[in-house]
Amino acid sequence: MMKVAVIGCGTIANAAHIPAYVKNPQTEIAYFCDILPDRAQAAVEKYGCGVAIADYREALRDPQVVALSVCTPNDTHAKISIEALRAGKHVLCEKPAARTYAEALEMQRVQHETGKVLNIGVVNRFNDSVNKIRAYIAEGRLGEVYHVYASFRAHRSIPGLGGAFTTKAIAGGGALIDWGVHFLDVVMYCCGDPTPKTVSGEVFSKLGKDLKAYAYKDMWAGPPNYDGVYDVDDSVTALVRTTGPAITVHGAWAQNIGQDEMFIDFMGDKAGIRLRYGSDFTLYTAEHGALVSYVPEFTPGDMFQQEVDAFVRCIGTGEKLASHIDTVILTSSIMQAIYDSAEQHREMSV
Repeated sequence: MMKVAVIGCGTIANAAHIPAYVKNPQTEIAYFCDILPDRAQAAVEKYGCGVAIADYREALRDPQVVALSVCTPNDTHAKISIEALRAGKHVLCEKPAARTYAEALEMQRVQHETGKVLNIGVVNRFNDSVNKIRAYIAEGRLGEVYHVYASFRAHRSIPGLGGAFTTKAIAGGGALIDWGVHFLDVVMYCCGDPTPKTVSGEVFSKLGKDLKAYAYKDMWAGPPNYDGVYDVDDSVTALVRTTGPAITVHGAWAQNIGQDEMFIDFMGDKAGIRLRYGSDFTLYTAEHGALVSYVPEFTPGDMFQQEVDAFVRCIGTGEKLASHIDTVILTSSIMQAIYDSAEQHREMSV
């Protein structure tokens, strides 16, 4: 049995990482760590294993712990991952890799220095719909994929107004770094991780800046803290030029349009695909002079389980997963360039 630790026992840990380790026959959770001791103890009691700790360094000092998941706020991703790698542990760090590209580069440098596994939680690389689209593109079913459009837009759904999600010092950004990281990563992965060349973008912090006046439809990381901070982007638009397709992005935690849009369009000269994020997809093409569309039917697996299973497997085999920091860092570079472009109001080379 491989002993592992889960650092941070909040939503993503309980919804994804912890259940996946519990179901994996090769792993045993030795430590649940959280700065809120009651939350770590609740995990011990719920899952019937492990020890509750408040300091992650206790797990790092245990020679029996082989690997860990970092499920903490963004501002601690780089710090904890780097310390864990240097302590000889393998790491699965939740997305985004870090708040900034510079922090992600330091994580990559230490991974190269230590040789330990550092995978980032870009879980859609283990999503069956996404992998089918990637295979269709690789097989040439779409022809030349020349443009991809990603839309992640919600009607007034800023998470946890005034909390960690809306504080740049903690999160590193808003809608782009929270939702956009997944959409950009799906595009990069499906298109074979093309090299980004230039980026032009704008981000906006408009709807949530007057905290007490913000009327909302949803606040999934709430409740609001009206004495807190709101200094992140609630919407973003960008054009990314790559060695492959051009990528356009339109995202918003909050917009004054009462329609949610969560999809990615892959446009090729032979066919196109619309991926409904977190769901299935439709392929559009022409056959024998007729327009045709169809939705492949299949039973998808649990992408979080597949992510953790692959992480555990690669520790033993030495396999380099698609979620390795060496690949995922491309998305970090794009997001940084979008933020830099927005700050300087000009196009940036990546």
